[in-house]
Amino acid sequence: MAKEFEYRSYRKWELGMLYSPDLTPDAARKRLMNWIALQPELVETLHRYGLRDSSKTFTPIQVRLIVEALGEP
Repeated sequence: MAKEFEYRSYRKWELGMLYSPDLTPDAARKRLMNWIALQPELVETLHRYGLRDSSKTFTPIQVRLIVEALGEP
């Protein structure tokens, strides 16, 4: 049985690794951020929920928004 995805705080690289486990942590983070950048509505919503360029982590609500947009990793 597959483990249910946990909506919690994730470091950007950590969530990126869930989507791209074959990459290095830095490359996975960059790929995830590029995927997010391709969806302007998602970017806008994430910023409304406190995401900044300098943020190192995603909050649980930000993670939920990302997963709703990209699908579960």
